[in-house]
Amino acid sequence: MADFHRFESEPLCDVVREIVRGFGSDAREVDLVSENLVRANLYGHDSHGIGMLPRYVEAYLEGSLKPNAQPRIRIDQGPMLALDGQTGFGQSIGHAAMAMGIERAREHGTCIMALGNAHHLGRIGEWAEMAVAAGLVSVHFVNVISRPLVAAWGGRDARLGTNPFAIGIPIEGREPFILDLATSVIAQGKARVAYNKGVPLAPGQLLDHEGRSTTNPAHAVVGPLGALLPFGEHKGFGLSLACEILGGALAAGLAVHGPDEGKKRVLNGMLTILIDPARLGDAQGFAEQTLACLDWVTASPPQDGVEAVMLAGEPERRACTERRAHGIPVDGATWSAILAAADKLGVEVDRSTRHVGGLSAEA
Repeated sequence: MADFHRFESEPLCDVVREIVRGFGSDAREVDLVSENLVRANLYGHDSHGIGMLPRYVEAYLEGSLKPNAQPRIRIDQGPMLALDGQTGFGQSIGHAAMAMGIERAREHGTCIMALGNAHHLGRIGEWAEMAVAAGLVSVHFVNVISRPLVAAWGGRDARLGTNPFAIGIPIEGREPFILDLATSVIAQGKARVAYNKGVPLAPGQLLDHEGRSTTNPAHAVVGPLGALLPFGEHKGFGLSLACEILGGALAAGLAVHGPDEGKKRVLNGMLTILIDPARLGDAQGFAEQTLACLDWVTASPPQDGVEAVMLAGEPERRACTERRAHGIPVDGATWSAILAAADKLGVEVDRSTRHVGGLSAEA
């Protein structure tokens, strides 16, 4: 079992800022990238958190990630926008793109926003949360241009990315509904986290390089590489293809159709649909019916061993409360990889846990 440290979020974010400055990012981009990554860890999604920094450094050094890029408008038809992310940091590009889409949805009642050529957009729930904070419903279809990671249902090798899908729904007087999922059984980053922790994956999540079921996460990280499986068998596979076609072919003009030649980049295309529910119909009726539905569903008696029926977004909020109180766990292998990435950028980072607010170390 790998060693662990628990870090307070704010000091950890300060160290991540030091590293992101090493890319040459301006102050705003440094904050957007760093806060987004640490927030993913706070919400329990370590797969999309600070552990992505080594991959970002590799992409930057190969010329596939461009700091301080801004989205370029390709098409502007009022409530319909098409943007080129110019391979900029997805945390910065995604924020700017969503701000533009939200502004148009407020003006027109809706917006269809197509974003392509953005480097890793991170946790897609971030963009759904941004929409619901503005009172908007959002739907996001995302593709991934990188090394294929996920098998087609019934296939033996990797053909698709993890292709996330997200929905955000504002709920009057309550926390929003945030559905954010990879169309694979698990995100690739979760396999990386398992590998770094030295723990196996659950059965039924991964194939080895010969197409046989395995629990060894190495087959998703260091090789010989196999393939993650789609969630829900043919259903997840179908949704993954929809994300590839809508987020990739339609929104980005680029869908996966072969290996990515060993590049370290992670490019995302995202088709976002934004709706102002107050402009679509009876806002009060929408709120009442939504609350009635959720109350009915969550009143279901829980199964044995289950505390209560939870809604999408609630596990993340619980994780955030726990990690703010007790610290963000980071395994030793991930932390070492982050420090090595800082070295590649020529960034001096204090190696001590005290520097990043270390609360404890666990074996």
